[in-house]
Amino acid sequence: MQALILEQQEGNTLAALKNIDENQLPEGNVTVDVEWSSLNYKDALAITGKGKIIRQFPMVPGIDFSGTVRSSSDERFRPGQQVLLTGWGVGENHWGGLADVARVQGDWLVPLPQGLNGRNAMIIGTAGFTAMLCVMALEDAGITPQSGEILVTGASGGVGSTAVALLHELGYPVVAVSGRESTHDYLRQLGAGRILPRDEFNETRPLEKQLWAGAIDTVGDKVLAKVLAQTQYGGCVAACGLAGGFALPTTVMPFILRNVRLQGVDSVMTPTSRRLAAWERLARSLPQNFYQQAATEIPLAKAPEFAAAIIGNRIQGRTLVKIK
Repeated sequence: MQALILEQQEGNTLAALKNIDENQLPEGNVTVDVEWSSLNYKDALAITGKGKIIRQFPMVPGIDFSGTVRSSSDERFRPGQQVLLTGWGVGENHWGGLADVARVQGDWLVPLPQGLNGRNAMIIGTAGFTAMLCVMALEDAGITPQSGEILVTGASGGVGSTAVALLHELGYPVVAVSGRESTHDYLRQLGAGRILPRDEFNETRPLEKQLWAGAIDTVGDKVLAKVLAQTQYGGCVAACGLAGGFALPTTVMPFILRNVRLQGVDSVMTPTSRRLAAWERLARSLPQNFYQQAATEIPLAKAPEFAAAIIGNRIQGRTLVKIK
């Protein structure tokens, strides 16, 4: 089988496409022939070595994949069944989806939802799954399309792109934040009503004018602090990323004076019931043109090159990896 193998030499992470024996696959009760995977920000950090994502080498990266069950000792899955996987530490501490074959635990798998094929499932991928969880968090906080504008930071990335498309399709007025003017047409096509430059979010006061009914933040640090200071009374900010840093230079004032909710969103260990609900909604909520607008398809061999481009903020939307 072919796999993208990460190894470490003298503190540097090296990525190379190699032929390996399937006997080297880790333990698991379901073996899947992988057909599609994707590159997420976490994958890019792992492949380039820019983040301490991988702690055991060698490692096959790829935090998500879709494919066909080859063999299973888990009664919930049968040979020939279409499945997908996101999270659970796969591609971090258990060999992941950037390979011809993956062996995993059945508890980590989701049957492919009706109305979704494997290719489109990985255009959505972990990034889109996270975006759906963020939308659900806003809904749980009582934020409706009538509440007001929803801000999406890091809007041209994988999570942000899917969030913009989902929110627009659900009837929310969307304002996108992007640091690159070249992405503006793309964001408007996805459904952004307005686009703001990222440099407007560099500095903030403890409280600012109330602008946003809710927000989905993928950036963190000063950007998240600014968003919180601008959130309306009773609003909610779903925070799911730290592309701009893990600090949060804010005060308690938005929370206690404006009743603002900061809701963390994790996609790795999401319980199965919520995971299934999110995927079922993704299958029916995303418009068909999203799959053409948001995806760049690459072969497995180009994964290291595109991982570096993601780290360099040179990619918009989702990077789909064709395995077979």
